[in-house]
Amino acid sequence: MDQSTEEKIKTAARKIFHEKGYSGTRTRDIAEEAGINLALLNYYFRNKKRLFELVMSDSLEDFFSSIRGAFVDTSTDLDQKIQIIINNYLDQLTANPNIPIFLLNELRSNPDALVKKSELRGVLNSSSFMQQLEERLKETKQTGINPFHLIVNILGLTVFPFMASPMIKEMRQINDEQFMAFIEERRTLIPQWIQLMIKK
Repeated sequence: MDQSTEEKIKTAARKIFHEKGYSGTRTRDIAEEAGINLALLNYYFRNKKRLFELVMSDSLEDFFSSIRGAFVDTSTDLDQKIQIIINNYLDQLTANPNIPIFLLNELRSNPDALVKKSELRGVLNSSSFMQQLEERLKETKQTGINPFHLIVNILGLTVFPFMASPMIKEMRQINDEQFMAFIEERRTLIPQWIQLMIKK
């Protein structure tokens, strides 16, 4: 099998699916983006659904693998983990700014399947990150707080600006370069905000 052609198709499909979602994408769009004819695309991938499933699986793996290692690393403390998770998310989102909306749209239509594919539930619940977080909440006498709030806050603070980038750029009257400078400021600020949530 010609790997270069297959990878070219997958790269094109990833770009188009991320921009338009499943329902808004035609196989013809993918073929044009890949610079091949439709018959060749159908030779490698039988239909749009099969190609979409591959793109979704790869996108989920990319998105969650960037933080999975930080969750289970026993050599880092909680503060280090928080910084690593935020840095990894921002790196991933900077390289793939369309992923949040793409995943959100698909999560709304099939949340159970996507969560199972990511295997994040099992990793998170048994991780050293969760153990360290629960210990920190006990130390700071915040035992009534569900630790998952902190995880959702980290996700929201990192992911939302990318989802709302058109609105943020318009409101602040900034260009793409200035928006990325804004994101880089948040790389320092978000860990500080998270620390304030769990400090004594």
